Amino acid sequence: MGYGELIIRSYDPQYDRTRVEDFERKCEVGPAKRVFLFTDTLGDPICRIRNSPIYKMLVAELGNQLVGVIQGSIKLVTVHKPPNDLAKVGYILGLRVSSLYRRRGIGSSLVIKLEEWFIANDVDYSYMATEKDNKASVKLFVDRLSYVKFQTPTILVNPVSHRMSRISSNVELAKLKVEEAEAIYRKFMSSTEFFPIDIGNILRNKLSLGTWAAYPRGESWGGVPSSWAMLSVWNSGELFKLRLGNAPLSCLMYTKSSRLIEKLVPCVKLPCIPDFFRPFGFYFIYGVYREGPLSGKLVRTLCRFVHNMASKSKDCKVIVTEVGGSDTSRLHIPHWKSLSCPEDLWCIKALKNEKKNSLHELTKTPPTRALFVDPREV
Repeated sequence: MGYGELIIRSYDPQYDRTRVEDFERKCEVGPAKRVFLFTDTLGDPICRIRNSPIYKMLVAELGNQLVGVIQGSIKLVTVHKPPNDLAKVGYILGLRVSSLYRRRGIGSSLVIKLEEWFIANDVDYSYMATEKDNKASVKLFVDRLSYVKFQTPTILVNPVSHRMSRISSNVELAKLKVEEAEAIYRKFMSSTEFFPIDIGNILRNKLSLGTWAAYPRGESWGGVPSSWAMLSVWNSGELFKLRLGNAPLSCLMYTKSSRLIEKLVPCVKLPCIPDFFRPFGFYFIYGVYREGPLSGKLVRTLCRFVHNMASKSKDCKVIVTEVGGSDTSRLHIPHWKSLSCPEDLWCIKALKNEKKNSLHELTKTPPTRALFVDPREV
């Protein structure tokens, strides 16, 4: 076709850093008809996988032209399948192909090459996440590469306002030590789908701002509260920034009108969303767990606490949470429907012949177990 031979190789930071960063800035993320984001990796193109146990980035070239990139990470997680509950999984993310070179098999070639790396590292399953409405991505992975639809988590996005949220005086909040948080997560969430075995490394990472618990005032955390909830917070804004390239018209109109009303009538407490058209960071809430009749209220109180914490940050403009589609905690997490994604799509593929029957067991019934979303893969 006159484009030369497609070469796929490992990312070389000395040679590729600037090229990949420029390439990433030009690539939108998300379906253009609704909203898309541009990313700024702050001089580190592999920032999204650097905190994973094992990771790799591949670049695709035609001649001297960079035409595609892909990233992958490997970890050990809980996956409910016979005969045991542990599996080595490889996560695919950051697949980008230049708009000038699409529909030429570059994307599938990058995925296949990354799968070969997974297989060489004894990975049981490969999985990826995309928006349910991303037809091109679904066609590539499901139709061409034999991935199977696995989970449909919900992504909840809540804008950060400079106004502080009210914290109920009937709720006690406690910041947990890393060792205590790890012990609780292992006790109550180790059976959660995709729970990472190295949860301790996540909690000890400098990007993890901490773990907090909430329980009714007057009860003791050292005992067994009648209701309680906990969550952890990850500062994704330290890794990369986002910038909005498109937005729903209603969102744009609300942004402008709320700011105008706030200037004219300061006493009117109309929520004002941030300016998403300039680079911004975000907090990611993970490890949400609750028990007891009042636990929904406690989750909401914790989210308000995180909002107040984020409002003091210089560039944190949204708080993001991702929970399993069947997880009722989503009903208690504050979010804006216009900014959120009700059905993200996770697809999975067995890389070993002996795992194919297990994969059928894993995906044949609607997911009922909670899902642990690793903040390192956001």
